[in-house]
Amino acid sequence: MQSWRCTICQYIYDPAAGDPENGIAPGTPFEDLPDSWVCPLCGAGKEMFEEV
Repeated sequence: MQSWRCTICQYIYDPAAGDPENGIAPGTPFEDLPDSWVCPLCGAGKEMFEEV
């Protein structure tokens, strides 16, 4: 699975790890994140992420 980077704070969303602290299970592709999901470090929306 492809990782995604926040263009604001450089946080990397790794689909294999998910974001369990925010209710996102490991193995969740970026495309399947809810529209309400935001960067756990800076609060940026999904539109501020780019593939890496």
